Amino acid sequence: MGTTQQNLEVEVKFFVPELAAFRERLLVAGAELTKPRVFERNVAFDTADSQLYQSRSLLRLRQDTAVTLTYKGTPDNLPQSEAKVREELEVQVSNFDTLAEILQRLGFAPMVVYEKYRETFAWQNVEIVLDELPYGNFVELEGEESGIKTAVAHLNLNWQKRILGNYLGLMAQLKAHHNLPFTDLTFANFANVNVSITDIFS
Repeated sequence: MGTTQQNLEVEVKFFVPELAAFRERLLVAGAELTKPRVFERNVAFDTADSQLYQSRSLLRLRQDTAVTLTYKGTPDNLPQSEAKVREELEVQVSNFDTLAEILQRLGFAPMVVYEKYRETFAWQNVEIVLDELPYGNFVELEGEESGIKTAVAHLNLNWQKRILGNYLGLMAQLKAHHNLPFTDLTFANFANVNVSITDIFS
């Protein structure tokens, strides 16, 4: 089964220190709140020898108002884009702990936990989320590339400062930069640590 257009995730991220001001900008622009602010707990699974990581794939179990299993891959036939494009397959399940146990029985292990608060909006067929992470705040836009670029311009974001990596990749850079003694991107781990994602942007 090949990659289809329906299975593609096209997105960009921006670091936005003051989310409250950006949220007001969104509402003035006519964006519609589609999902109120919610806490997310994500667990990334992999094999003991990191086969998924080496193939630039991700297997993630997420708990927010629902439980979602997500696979993200990087097949060879992805279209060229100025945004980040990945294959994405998702399914909702009924029980986080049971599926976590199933994955471990199949040879996968929980490798890293990451947490955030997320609020979701829609603006002209583009999904725009406001993400609060332990190391900083971000805006993520997902949709067709042309629509994303239109939204970026309308919302006064700088396309040249878009981020194409993921939150775990940024965490790895921050950990290396500060020699942090932990890997999990949780609010508890950062509670008494005075670091910010701006430390690796400068």
